[in-house]
Amino acid sequence: MSGTLASSAALWNRDRLDLSSDEILAQILDHGDLADWREVFALASRGPGLRRRIVAIARRVPLAYAGFWLAAMASLGEAIDWATPLPEDEGI
Repeated sequence: MSGTLASSAALWNRDRLDLSSDEILAQILDHGDLADWREVFALASRGPGLRRRIVAIARRVPLAYAGFWLAAMASLGEAIDWATPLPEDEGI
C-alpha cells in the first residue's frame, strides 16, 4: 500500500489508517478522492475478503456511490444482487 490512503483527506478525523475497520473503510469509500478509490480497488482486486467487506458496507451504509462500488466489486467477480435496494440517507 502506498501512502495515498494513509494521507487521504477522507481520514481528516483519524490519526491513522486502519483498513480492518469497517468505519474507516466506509469513510474512504464515501469521502475519498479518485486516487484513494484507485488504491482501494487495487487492494480489493487482490483480496476477496476486502471485496466482501466493501459489498457489505455498500449494502448497509448510505454511501454517495454505493452503486459504483457494487459494480466495481462485480467486475472483480463478486456476486451482486441488483434487486436489493441500497440504503438511503434520510438525514438527521
